[in-house]
Amino acid sequence: MNLPSRPAQYGLFAALLTLMLATRFHHFGDALHLPDASMAVFFLGGLYLRRHAAFVGYLLAAVAIDYIAITGRGLSFFQHYCVTPSYAFLLLAYAVLWYAGRMYAPHMAARPRALLGGLGVALLAASVSFLISNGAFYWFGGRYPQPHFAEYIERVWKWGPLFVRTTLGYIAAGFLAHALIARYARPRDARPLAGA
Repeated sequence: MNLPSRPAQYGLFAALLTLMLATRFHHFGDALHLPDASMAVFFLGGLYLRRHAAFVGYLLAAVAIDYIAITGRGLSFFQHYCVTPSYAFLLLAYAVLWYAGRMYAPHMAARPRALLGGLGVALLAASVSFLISNGAFYWFGGRYPQPHFAEYIERVWKWGPLFVRTTLGYIAAGFLAHALIARYARPRDARPLAGA
């Protein structure tokens, strides 16, 4: 798949950023209660935008959103329950998603096989990303005084499917949009003639 045109890249960057803004606050409470789309944003950004600068832009946006959500409620950012030394591992967790999308980009097309392949890559990347972020919080976050493997596995089975399913839902919606745009946005002369 070729990179979208520059205007399309800007539009897609803005759309994905808006999705992150609309859903990321849910971790800290909001009126919308939409599931967090951040993991999907990083995968889709890697797939369609690919640029390292865009990855850094989304990372900075994620931290800024968290900072505003926490401090806007009068809390200290570094004393919030979710902000521990493990917070730094989000860089690695999101990088897995971004670069998995980027790696799959040459194979992406508006064909069922390519879209299913993309969902398979997204499933694997989202699972690894969750294990990194959740594992870092559990083992290095300092919130569990006596961490042990059995409790960690229990937490993975409790929360992992929800995070991965949510991520795949957003990505599937993105792929549906991709297929519809590819089908209906082609120039008129590139479409097959009726009855041909």
